[in-house]
Amino acid sequence: MNEKIFKALNEQIKHEFYSSYLYLSIASYFENIPLEGFAKWFRKQAEEEQEHGMKIYQYILDRNLHVDLQGIEKPTGHFNSIEEVFELALKHEKKVTHWIHQIYDIAVAEKDHATHIFLQWFISEQVEEEKNAQDNLDQIKLIGDDKGALFVLDQNFAKKAS
Repeated sequence: MNEKIFKALNEQIKHEFYSSYLYLSIASYFENIPLEGFAKWFRKQAEEEQEHGMKIYQYILDRNLHVDLQGIEKPTGHFNSIEEVFELALKHEKKVTHWIHQIYDIAVAEKDHATHIFLQWFISEQVEEEKNAQDNLDQIKLIGDDKGALFVLDQNFAKKAS
């Protein structure tokens, strides 16, 4: 693995763990409202982001390199509305997709076939993540200020997180 790919993968580990921190911050917001179904779902998302970071971590080790862990930025902890939270989640997933595509492009350009194949799982995963984030935002927008619908949606998120 060349230096460009090595640096990009280490950077992506940081991004994946930042994603986990962000989703934990969002979960905390929902715990305090309280909308426990949303909180539970975002905690599950945080765990998945940690798993993604660890996949990359293990891949670097499998390539006989030492992982270069980087500092993780503090995520925002202040949100003005539920809709804002779901907009942020979608925006963030699109950012993650962009970062994965950048690494993929480097792997193709550098003819690192192993990394190219490794990243295909992440590309497929991001299609699913963006769709879920968009669907979630669309549902929040659809219910508007209907507190009863929000309660039902919260319960549905609890089921999805189980």
